[in-house]
Amino acid sequence: RQPDFYKSVAIKRFFAWLFDIAFISLLCTVAILLTFGMGLFVIALIYAVVSFIYRVVTIANGSATLGMRFMGIELRDAFGERMDTGKAVAHTAGYFVSRAFPILQSISVIMMLTSARNQGLTDAFLGTVMLNQRA
Repeated sequence: RQPDFYKSVAIKRFFAWLFDIAFISLLCTVAILLTFGMGLFVIALIYAVVSFIYRVVTIANGSATLGMRFMGIELRDAFGERMDTGKAVAHTAGYFVSRAFPILQSISVIMMLTSARNQGLTDAFLGTVMLNQRA
């Protein structure tokens, strides 16, 4: 009902995603250095675990990842409430499923770019929405 909540959200989501990818990569680099390079043998697993934990913890504790906060957007549930741990786990799991199947990821991106509330596939399934933070 209030289009200003959704103004430029799709592009902000993209830049937030890039920020989060860079930050998660930095965390993984630290993890690899702490294992004296042995982590390189399981880098995909390390990246997946770090990414999942990072997303769940940041979304559960502020309804947004650090990238989302940087871009001034946040996730809300179907009732307009901030995300709790259960919803953060569900949203992150949905993100991981979408990332695992390129067709689902493509559908999600198309939905974000064309739907009135810029919802991706996981958002539509869970009833969540990405909004501009209040000033």
